[in-house]
Amino acid sequence: MSKIFITILSLAALILAVHAQGTKADYDRAARLRTTSQNKVFRARVQPNWFDNGAKFWYRNDLPGGAREFVMVDAAKGTRLPAFDHKKLAKTLSEHGGSFDPDRLPVEWMESRNDGLYLRVAGVTWQYADGKLTKRADVTLSAPSLPRLRRPRPSGQGGEQSTITFANNTKNDVKLFWINGDNQRVAYGTIKPGEQFSQNTYAHHVFLVEDASGQFIGAYEATDTPGTAVIDERKDSPESGPEPRPDTHISPNAKWRAFIRDRNLILRDMTSGEESPLTVDGTADNSFTDPVLWSPDSRHVAVMKTKAGEGHKVYMVESSPADQVQPKLHTMDYYKPGDRLPISKPHIFDVAGSKEVLVSDALFQNPYDIDNPHWDAASGKFLFVYNQRGHQILRVIGIEPSSGEATAIVDETSKTFIDYADKFFMQQVGSDLIWMSERDGWNHLYLYDMDTGQVKNQITKGEWVVRQVDSVDEEHKVIWFRASGIIPGQDPYYIHYCKVNFDGTGLTVLTHGDGTHQVAFSPDRRFIVDTYSRVDLPPVSELRSAEDGKLVCKLELSNGSALIATGWKMPERFVSKGRDEKTDIYGVIIRPSNFDSNKNYPVIENIYAGPQGSFVPKSWAGYNQMMEMAELGFIVVQIDGMGTNNRSKAFHNVCYKNLIDGGFPDRILWIKAAAEKYHYMDLTRVGIYGGSAGGQNALAGLLTHGDFYKVGVADSGCHDNRMDKVWWNELWMGWPVGPEYAENSNVTHAKDLQGKLLLVAGELDTNVDPATTMQVVNALVKANKDFDLLIVPGAGHGAAETPYGSRRRKDFFVRNLLGVEPRAQ
Repeated sequence: MSKIFITILSLAALILAVHAQGTKADYDRAARLRTTSQNKVFRARVQPNWFDNGAKFWYRNDLPGGAREFVMVDAAKGTRLPAFDHKKLAKTLSEHGGSFDPDRLPVEWMESRNDGLYLRVAGVTWQYADGKLTKRADVTLSAPSLPRLRRPRPSGQGGEQSTITFANNTKNDVKLFWINGDNQRVAYGTIKPGEQFSQNTYAHHVFLVEDASGQFIGAYEATDTPGTAVIDERKDSPESGPEPRPDTHISPNAKWRAFIRDRNLILRDMTSGEESPLTVDGTADNSFTDPVLWSPDSRHVAVMKTKAGEGHKVYMVESSPADQVQPKLHTMDYYKPGDRLPISKPHIFDVAGSKEVLVSDALFQNPYDIDNPHWDAASGKFLFVYNQRGHQILRVIGIEPSSGEATAIVDETSKTFIDYADKFFMQQVGSDLIWMSERDGWNHLYLYDMDTGQVKNQITKGEWVVRQVDSVDEEHKVIWFRASGIIPGQDPYYIHYCKVNFDGTGLTVLTHGDGTHQVAFSPDRRFIVDTYSRVDLPPVSELRSAEDGKLVCKLELSNGSALIATGWKMPERFVSKGRDEKTDIYGVIIRPSNFDSNKNYPVIENIYAGPQGSFVPKSWAGYNQMMEMAELGFIVVQIDGMGTNNRSKAFHNVCYKNLIDGGFPDRILWIKAAAEKYHYMDLTRVGIYGGSAGGQNALAGLLTHGDFYKVGVADSGCHDNRMDKVWWNELWMGWPVGPEYAENSNVTHAKDLQGKLLLVAGELDTNVDPATTMQVVNALVKANKDFDLLIVPGAGHGAAETPYGSRRRKDFFVRNLLGVEPRAQ
């Protein structure tokens, strides 16, 4: 063989290695992504520590190489300055003993006072004024006290760097332990009486304190900001529960006690002790139940009477328990669509007459749920929220206790569904009620007159949605809330913070940057620290007025250069028109770090089309699971199609009795539009994966759009909505169970399977009955279809997210979309 030919072969092999996909190098790089992306973005978070009555705050920037920077902000003046001269302070501290690096000063807490800056450094309080440093043993400077946990628990995954200062206020030595994530104790030494000990740690780490004899004193969890764990003589038993609550069975005037005994309501005279039954017809199948709800004037008492449901048991076999050879049978209560549910209805009793008030229940005949039962302050009405089975009627009902007459203060109806699970808010303010509704086609707030049941005014309106009410200022009649789509030209899913008056005037958007926002209010709510980001924009932090949203001063602009230097590829936002050729559909495109635009890449969609939310990432993140999949040689996309939440009611309604739709007409158009722009996206090789509702969607993609999706992995899918939990499925698929359930079932359409399928399930899934996956298997077998099946012993919901399941999912796509054996090169 000639040297030239050998050289050509070697060059060809080198080119193949450089451009190969699904190789061991790709897998190794994917496995390192989480680690390599950590601690690569700086100035990304401002955690304000407020003082001076909310006029000032300081925060710490953690910088490359472990450096630190301390910043002081005067909100009243709108200034952002270094909290001190770092070099000068380090030099001055060193003159008092020790060696201090100006870039790594161990400052734990600080306050600016009239006579200088007070600092706590390594547990010692110093006064720093005019360049002079004075030790101030007479000044106690401490971060906010951390709450004492009643029970020790394992540390959570570490968050932001933080500090706990342990202050031993007892008369004896105490022992300190860190509880790691495996619930194991790691000794951290002894703290002597009267001493303080500061420990650098991470948010969510838990520490345990014992006395010298090993008796439990308390446990403390670190937060994002420095805190003080005050250790005193009080000792909490690790087995103790919450503090006892007042006995709610006793009437407000303390004359009576009403309680449940033998499923009936009993009234006891608190003076004489004499008891009289208010009911005698309670049975095991139809019993009176707590809570006992007294009217404020003590004249009436209300309780719920609950008629038992039929019950529904789900059985699972644990094939390989750790403590025995033989399998175990597990049983759980699990209501499914169409089951006869427990029915609770309120009953009201006249205490003086020792009799029941006959209540008209015509307005709440068929409850799915009766929630928030309570008396109004004047004892004039017993109020509750009635959610009718089928979720097309939602009422606020008031019962006049003397007559038993029931009236609907709010009577919300829908021809499809009322999203009570995700779009519900009510708050009574005097004789008014703030209520959330989609009645005009968008999720908004309304003000009701509770006396008349009439809408006084619509508080918010427009082609945008209220996402969440944060607080209600009853005195000034102001509502603080979050909204999406309220700023034209921005992604309609971005969250902005707003406020509005009860009468609908004064609508003010407090946040402005083009991104999704998080805010922290000053203690007096005069200012907000606003941090916003996008998938393609690292966090930006600003100080704004909470009155009008005006910029007070800029705080931080993140620096992600260290992350970019690793080869990390920024996700791309992409928008295209949906099936109606009008509605914008939003998604993201994820590329591998070694992306080469001259290559062709298979496309994989990560799908979750559950109608309860929207799922495309909107904020900055250095790592997500899709990046690992992309790293193997794929373009990975995620899209929110029609039928998902947080847009208009019409957008959401697409899912109603139609979950098999999954937004696929929008998704496929979106992917085709992206591929038209980026020709390296190979639409002859398209895969899809998802878990839970996404598992249902992933399989539906292969069954109903097998001409487009060629490979799919469906994990823990609720493949037939008759097999899944009652609330989720009846909300979107309706009640009573109709033919739509079978028409939307993946079991029904299993015969239409095209392409390569991997089904994954955990044998102990308590979220989605694992039998639903096996029913799909049965249908596929009967239809003589080829597929792969992975049942993970002992695993629960999301078996494909276990290390083994995740690896098998990656391998399945590498084999069937790339056409190579995983890690073969």
